[in-house]
Amino acid sequence: MVKVKLFATLIGFTGKRTMEINGVRTVRELLDKMDELFPGFKKEIEKGFMILVNGRNIEHLQGPETPLKEDDTVSVFPPAGGG
Repeated sequence: MVKVKLFATLIGFTGKRTMEINGVRTVRELLDKMDELFPGFKKEIEKGFMILVNGRNIEHLQGPETPLKEDDTVSVFPPAGGG
């Protein structure tokens, strides 16, 4: 089971801060599952959300093909604003 932590607008979008998802082997599969549960989820995160697996940005791992295993934590953060 993979634990998913959501932040900012995704909390409002899904109505959840955390959830657990079974049966996913990669970040891509997790995002597909999230999109099934919450239609439009993948479109929402295309706005520049950062995805971390156990605190490490997937951009520095294997991107959407980053493998997931039992007890991993995936955190999805909104883009940082500046000014």
